[in-house]
Amino acid sequence: MEIIRKQYIVDEKNRRVAVQIPIDVFERLEEILENYGLVQLMKENDGGETLGVNEAKAYYDRLEKAE
Repeated sequence: MEIIRKQYIVDEKNRRVAVQIPIDVFERLEEILENYGLVQLMKENDGGETLGVNEAKAYYDRLEKAE
């Protein structure tokens, strides 16, 4: 497991209120969470309706894209 370099932001009473991590670490964490969420959605829909390749591509094209 990789050690994450982090810096804490503290308030006037020296209580931790936020953390800063390198952007590359954040982007990897974000990708891991998105993939985990996708797997969970796929498990929920297991046995549900399936789409053919062309139907899936058309559906994907209609989805709102994240920026």
